[in-house]
Amino acid sequence: MMAERKTARKTTARRSSKRLTRRAGSAGRKTAAKRTSSKRWSQRVTAQSDALDLKQGVFKLTNPKKIAASLKRSAERSSRRKAGAYRSALSMLTFYINRAGKGLPKTQRDRLERAKGELKRQFGRE
Repeated sequence: MMAERKTARKTTARRSSKRLTRRAGSAGRKTAAKRTSSKRWSQRVTAQSDALDLKQGVFKLTNPKKIAASLKRSAERSSRRKAGAYRSALSMLTFYINRAGKGLPKTQRDRLERAKGELKRQFGRE
């Protein structure tokens, strides 16, 4: 009787220790997978998009006309885009505005929104 209890305790102890190691191991793998992916995936998309090769700092320009002109030039020169030039340029601008979110200063957001209208004018879509 006493021997049966000892064996049962050992078996239970082994099972619980295996559970703990499995849980810790799987949690460790998840965090390792997260570390390898980029923390700022939207920054990587803006920099290395297949749709457009953007000029450095295009969204930081102060003139909406210059922002629109730069986006138009990039969209028209790109041979890797899947949609039309207007659609690619506008989607990249919208993507930047949306991903910046609440952290985007109001003055810059207004400037980028005006650049959308200017982009529309430059492509003759008014």
